[in-house]
Amino acid sequence: MAGHRIFSTSVTSVYPLYITKAERKGRTKAEVDEIFRWLTGHDQASLEAELANQTTFEDFFANAPKLNPNRNLITGVVCGIRVENIEDPLMQEIRYLDKLVDELAKGKKMEKILREP
Repeated sequence: MAGHRIFSTSVTSVYPLYITKAERKGRTKAEVDEIFRWLTGHDQASLEAELANQTTFEDFFANAPKLNPNRNLITGVVCGIRVENIEDPLMQEIRYLDKLVDELAKGKKMEKILREP
């Protein structure tokens, strides 16, 4: 999947879609931001800076402060593909994010989404 189009897409261009998906199901932008922060180690200010800078998904994950070590606990299907079986590391990170937002939109509790014990 090297060179997949999503890699060079700005996170900013997809971010509103995540927000809309969550809000349609009664969830909030703050919860989406919490997912982004949990997954990448960004604080709110650095997340907003990345969005303002039109950072690509490739750079967003490459420069993440600290990818959450529990992200490998994320399992399930996104776009018909099991996230735990995705071989390309960057595509897997993007699909982890997609899966977490899907779980939020499906009404899961945040502690379950964030894989808290």
